Amino acid sequence: MISVLLAIVGLVAGLMGGLLGIGGSIIMIPCMRELVPLGGGRLDQHLYQAAAMIVNFFVVTPSVYQHLRARAVVWPVVRLLTPTASVAVIAGVMLSEMPVFRDGGEAYLAGIFGLFLFFEAGVNFHKLLTHPDHPHGESHERDRSPWYATALVGVAVGVVGGLLGVGGGIVSVPLQQRFLRMPLRNAIANSAATIVVLSLIGASMKNYQLVTGHAYSLRDPVLLAAVLVPTAMIGGLLGGRLTHTLPLRAIRGAFGLLMLVVAIRMIAPAAGHLF
Repeated sequence: MISVLLAIVGLVAGLMGGLLGIGGSIIMIPCMRELVPLGGGRLDQHLYQAAAMIVNFFVVTPSVYQHLRARAVVWPVVRLLTPTASVAVIAGVMLSEMPVFRDGGEAYLAGIFGLFLFFEAGVNFHKLLTHPDHPHGESHERDRSPWYATALVGVAVGVVGGLLGVGGGIVSVPLQQRFLRMPLRNAIANSAATIVVLSLIGASMKNYQLVTGHAYSLRDPVLLAAVLVPTAMIGGLLGGRLTHTLPLRAIRGAFGLLMLVVAIRMIAPAAGHLF
């Protein structure tokens, strides 16, 4: 029964991941916490994260195929975003081990970023309510940003993702919209293309830490991921197609809602430390 439920989770995570250019961890990890308690009722966030990071690659790869078919990937952006984010995510993971980001420090940083996501969710909902879909889609200002702006977005995506353990897409898409003036569908496509590489790096690092620093073998997250992967791939393929067939308002509303949920989850721990 648990395997069937996890397969459904994989399908939903893949569908939302493919649609919105995220890996799907934000959906998979809370569900695994509810469905896969360990011996004695234990919950182990590290195991769930390691499994989800493996699945992320299989979510975004089929969706990238759909984005390529739609010619939505902006390659000058992706070619700079990917290496800068890849280096920065390693730095972010290393920073997360520093004393300054322990005992509440990480929660405060997450809270600050949560406020940014809360603002961006509001911007998306404002556009949803006041800007009807243009018959030809969004205005294309996508090639006008200077190279250093793209590089800085890549650094921010990597550092924040590595430091806070959040998915690259939930960071990358709003940053591209805000600082690169990237249309939403192109930002989603660029994010998915970037996550193909970032997910491999993140999964390798996290699973190495799981095996060397915790009482697990590589078999544990791999078996868990194996249940999620088949349906996640189907969902990713379908979600990537929906990115280019659904009305822009539906995509904007779904991403705005996702940012709002993540923002609340990030702000709440910081508020708990303060009060």
